[in-house]
Amino acid sequence: MAHKVKEILSWYGADNPGVLTNLARLMNTGRLAGTGKMVILPVDQGFEHGPARSFAINPPSYDPRYHFELAIESGCNAYAAPLGFLEAGAREFAGDIPLILKLNNSDTLYSPKDPKSTVTATIDDALRLGCVGIGFTIYPGSSQRGALYEEIQKLAEEAKKKGLVVVVWSYPRGSGMSKEGETAIDVISYGAHIAAELGAHIIKVKAPTSFVEQDEAKKVYEKFKIPVGTLAERTRHVVTSCFAGRRIVIFSGGATKSDNELTEEVKGLADGGAFGSIMGRNAFQRPKSEAIKLLKTVQDIFKNEKA
Repeated sequence: MAHKVKEILSWYGADNPGVLTNLARLMNTGRLAGTGKMVILPVDQGFEHGPARSFAINPPSYDPRYHFELAIESGCNAYAAPLGFLEAGAREFAGDIPLILKLNNSDTLYSPKDPKSTVTATIDDALRLGCVGIGFTIYPGSSQRGALYEEIQKLAEEAKKKGLVVVVWSYPRGSGMSKEGETAIDVISYGAHIAAELGAHIIKVKAPTSFVEQDEAKKVYEKFKIPVGTLAERTRHVVTSCFAGRRIVIFSGGATKSDNELTEEVKGLADGGAFGSIMGRNAFQRPKSEAIKLLKTVQDIFKNEKA
């Protein structure tokens, strides 16, 4: 096993061999195998935003099997999706790609200012489908955050006992937070730290901006001159906020971008020590050949970055 993978596994000393084996499988799959970096294809957008908004731009992507193929052919570390999408291809592609079952989801048919996703699958579903881990979204800043924290605590406890990796999507938002604040550097780093405190093995956040939302935080950033001027600096701060970099932090691809915009962002993330990207819409909404090329470019950026 590669030294970098062994090093990362050593950060999770409380976990059993089953968890460590599945975490190792994630890091030893695809074109980034052995580097300690990862690129994951997530496809929960059909549930979250609706099928037309998600898949009409690239009609083959209505078929769940398309996404298995895209993740495999592009050399991703894993494929993450809700229950139905995984059930539609788990048997056909068994063993071909590590799977992550997204355990909670929401929809845009009702969008409260203080969101709370609903649990839509179980740990036993993840085991039945041969998954290496579970995914769960929390919304720090929402008035419903307490219920989400309690849900992931219980689910993570069960998942770890049964040898599954826990991946937490941490998306701060809520009625007491500005729209700009949802990606503010202090908010993103705080949300990432909360996910780490909740026991996540892998933490997914959005790329942060230099905006500081909280007045008390702003005083600290100014007093200690915390550098947040570049994306690399902000990324480094978010990673440091997760136990001094001893937790895997990956960043979402976000809204649709051009190839150049996306690769420049990924370069900034890689320069800042990000462990990888989790890229959905920016991949599967392109024709497959273009998506594979883009995902491989992203992988190459992380692969060529010095650990």
